[in-house]
Amino acid sequence: MTVIAVTGASGFVGQRVVEDLARRGHVAIGVVRGPSAPSVPQARVVGDIGAQTDWARALEGVEVVVHCAARAHAMHERATDPLPLYRAVNVEGTRRLAEQASRRGVRRIVYLSSVKAAGERSAPGRPLASDASAPKDAYGVSKREAELALLDVGAATGLETVIIRPPLVYGPGVKGNFLRFMVAIARGWPLPLGAIDNRRSMVSLANLTDLIGVCVAAPAAAGRTFFVSDGEDLSTAALARRIGVALGRPARLFPVPAAVLSMLARMAGKSAEIERLVGTLQVDLTHVRASLAWSPPQTIEEGLHETAVWLRIFR
Repeated sequence: MTVIAVTGASGFVGQRVVEDLARRGHVAIGVVRGPSAPSVPQARVVGDIGAQTDWARALEGVEVVVHCAARAHAMHERATDPLPLYRAVNVEGTRRLAEQASRRGVRRIVYLSSVKAAGERSAPGRPLASDASAPKDAYGVSKREAELALLDVGAATGLETVIIRPPLVYGPGVKGNFLRFMVAIARGWPLPLGAIDNRRSMVSLANLTDLIGVCVAAPAAAGRTFFVSDGEDLSTAALARRIGVALGRPARLFPVPAAVLSMLARMAGKSAEIERLVGTLQVDLTHVRASLAWSPPQTIEEGLHETAVWLRIFR
């Protein structure tokens, strides 16, 4: 049994991490920014996250930290220059946590980074390797800089660090574009995606939290950076059809060439949104399989079914 603090414990991933770690027999302590998180009983409150955050109480008696809290990627970012805002939370907040954790005897930090720290696109048939580093937007830059800050503190203090880079995460409680995509299919809306033959990696909440649980304890995880996914990469069209099967509502797709969709998106100022539908972004699981003998325990069909059940009940 290990005492583990989970930051961002009221969030989409953090809540599931707390539940999963408790099922594994650990003492999982939720750490949140404010008291308005009824979904996290007996949470430890730290306030806003940044260079001045006092993590002392949150770290009392803690052996391992799973750091999920972050300034999340925003599809419609309004700041003229959002990078300083991302850096304040994601970089300086992470550095501050690592420094205070090392002084208070915490053994390991498992950091939830993002595929965006590695890049936005991969070449067809050439998934991104675990050491890839080509962030394109402010969020991705901040996540990569947070990784480097964490590694610097680890090298200076002996604090063990583990970095996990998930691609798109889905599951019960999912929000954003994935939720909108599922709702569109559930309502039978026709979608111009029938000709899209890209490949995208994604990961179910269950598979992500399973790897986090392994990385909390595995000696071989220390000092490593891992990609995580469901182990099967789908085209956007194939994903729509799988979602349709899970929902019991066949996806209504009609073919429009990807180049045409991209051109229309540029004209409408929606290039980034369309890129996530037509572009290829695959990650390589070779490193995590070899280092930890880990494979995703949940199939895509199981993950989509779990999400579809949630959608029918709670939406």
